[in-house]
Amino acid sequence: MPRITIKDFFEKKRQKKNLTLITAYDYPFGRIVDEVGFDAVLVGDSLAMVVQGQENTLSVTMDEMIYHTRLVSRAVEHAMVIGDMPFMSYQVTVSDAVKNAGRFIKEGGAHAIKIEGGSEVCAQVEAIVRAEIPVMAHIGLTPQALYRMGGYKVQGRTEEAKRRLIDDAYKLQEAGAFCLVLEAIPIELANDITDSLTIPTIGIGAGPYCDGQILVLHDVIGLFERFVPKFVKRYTNMKETAVHALKAYKEEVETGVFPSEKESFV
Repeated sequence: MPRITIKDFFEKKRQKKNLTLITAYDYPFGRIVDEVGFDAVLVGDSLAMVVQGQENTLSVTMDEMIYHTRLVSRAVEHAMVIGDMPFMSYQVTVSDAVKNAGRFIKEGGAHAIKIEGGSEVCAQVEAIVRAEIPVMAHIGLTPQALYRMGGYKVQGRTEEAKRRLIDDAYKLQEAGAFCLVLEAIPIELANDITDSLTIPTIGIGAGPYCDGQILVLHDVIGLFERFVPKFVKRYTNMKETAVHALKAYKEEVETGVFPSEKESFV
């Protein structure tokens, strides 16, 4: 099966077929999500919270992101692998942004990168695209701006905020982004942005009218319990399944049921 590319993203938008994206952070889950057949796998900076146990995404480093991206890239053969530019890897200078984006490709094995922000990062987006690296942009609730936004809040509720997001969307498209993540914005605003852009939009808490959807893997399968955003639908409770299995193993060891002759060598 051929690798998904940015051309496939545009073709799906043209055909009005929904793009499917998910996060992954290691080799085993990379294999699983690729077997399912997602269009793209994002190695998100959300790993700071769901893998490392941090309070937010701000502490994860470039080296850690490269490490996890490399694990996922080894596993994924069909989907596009997208590396998530972590906090302070692109904000200081355009040169830093291009260099760090290149690390995701050369060292991490990614096929594209994701960058948070609106018009303020257009220079970085343009430079990264000039370096032949595809860029997924991200506006709305941008977790790296957590402190400026005052928490994880829906964006774009006022007329001024709506106009700003629409303007950011156009500018990022003009800068060369091949798609745009819309996070935690009202349904109608997401619909308006999606209809007005030629590049695909990917929703996360932005309603059903985007060109595709992405969620954090650990939210979907019930492995992260600290909080569950309103926009998450949990499809199973893998923590509950794991606890049940581990309790059974522990009990069998304590009672001498495991290992039996079946699990022993003669």
